[in-house]
Amino acid sequence: MKLDGTRVCVAGLGVTGPSAVRALLAQGAQVVAVDGRDGDRERALADELRSAGAEVRLGDGDTLPDGVALVVTSPGWRPDAPLLAAAAAREVPVWGDVELAYRLRPPGQEWLGVTGTNGKTTTVQMLASILRAAGHRAVATGNVGFPVLDAVLADPPYDVLAVEVSSFQLHWTSTVEFVSGAVLNIAPDHLDWHGSLEAYAADKALVWRSDWYAVYNADDPIVSALAARIADTQSFSLSPRAGFALVGDQLVDRGIGTDPGEEVVRVPDGGVVLAERSDIPVPGLHNVANALAAAALARCLNSATGGRLAVHPADVRAGLRAFNPGAHRIAHVATVDGVEYVDDSKATNAHAAAASLSAYPSVVWVAGGLAKGATFDELVTGAAARLRGAVLIGRDRALIAEALARHAPEIPVVEVTGTDTGPMQVAAVMDDVVRAAAALARPGDTVLLAPACASMDMFRDYAERGDAFADAVRRLPGVRPTP
Repeated sequence: MKLDGTRVCVAGLGVTGPSAVRALLAQGAQVVAVDGRDGDRERALADELRSAGAEVRLGDGDTLPDGVALVVTSPGWRPDAPLLAAAAAREVPVWGDVELAYRLRPPGQEWLGVTGTNGKTTTVQMLASILRAAGHRAVATGNVGFPVLDAVLADPPYDVLAVEVSSFQLHWTSTVEFVSGAVLNIAPDHLDWHGSLEAYAADKALVWRSDWYAVYNADDPIVSALAARIADTQSFSLSPRAGFALVGDQLVDRGIGTDPGEEVVRVPDGGVVLAERSDIPVPGLHNVANALAAAALARCLNSATGGRLAVHPADVRAGLRAFNPGAHRIAHVATVDGVEYVDDSKATNAHAAAASLSAYPSVVWVAGGLAKGATFDELVTGAAARLRGAVLIGRDRALIAEALARHAPEIPVVEVTGTDTGPMQVAAVMDDVVRAAAALARPGDTVLLAPACASMDMFRDYAERGDAFADAVRRLPGVRPTP
């Protein structure tokens, strides 16, 4: 579609909307941006975008503007939103930010995609670190927080984008073809948006639209079933059977193999050693799986580009060693009286919390918030043996308390009330949470914030929740913060 002179509606002014407006204006489009909100942030942003040449309508996100030939939607807008439904009825195409960015990408730029219910951000950041270690100009972008449109329009251009894509973003793509894409795992999530697990999984599988390697988790039955329909695949697994596998304490490539002239150490039963488990600076087997996925994607780039953008085994090791995990993802906060305090506020569903809990042998678990329709029996059953105690907060904490009573009745549980969202109230509540957890913990334990729930009942987002937890920990007497 020719964008110059085209009237385009940008639906939503959240994280991706302003980037879409600016990118479209740069292409000569006539842009009208709409958002149902009309707060101070939106008004300030509207003034900025109007000065750049856009028309902005606040307080009405339902009405499709007249004369538009294209809608670029924010990822979270559901297909049945009135504006998008009106676009469909008028046969106006709807793109997401990823679709728009893909059509604007510079020549020669390659995209590697990562999706899944959990682990996406860690994996794309590992992947970008590996690519940079190989000498390529690369960045982690997309749902990780750096808008993909900003990455595409960067000057000088990036050689490779490591793109985190949510199911929402994939739903709104039609031509995007990643040179290689990975599905890390699939568990029930966002079913209110997609309508069913099958629809959710189908949107995840759109990361495999290209003819190049589909990277998949052989340990996940849903992902494996989806991958069985694909011709060219590369598997990763925590067992030795996969193309990219954990063999003992070594991460091994049996799928791509060795390029001519590479100096590598081979394992006795075949394959190339990429790294040791000790090279991964974050704990947990789930992060070993993330590292294997990142390695597989990076190594697939060799075949897809004919060696133009090569990644050698030594680059994988160097990239993993240099990886710096994002905030609120199994982030060590402090040590107090022999107890470790860890912030994994990003664990916003049961699947993510289970992975986080599995990384520690003895845990005082801080959990609760908005359950989003989830249940917690399977999570509690799997984690019961490692729980020292639990401190529960948030609107749906009773659901977790009930699961603990059914499956781990011997575990002491403290429920902390208080759902005010003002900063002083939140700080006071989190002080109570941390003190209660400290009273349950013993030397050698880990107090782990892995809520298994969304945060918006008490906090602006998971980051504010994690910050509140970390600040409360640092107010404990005898704290030794992580440098």
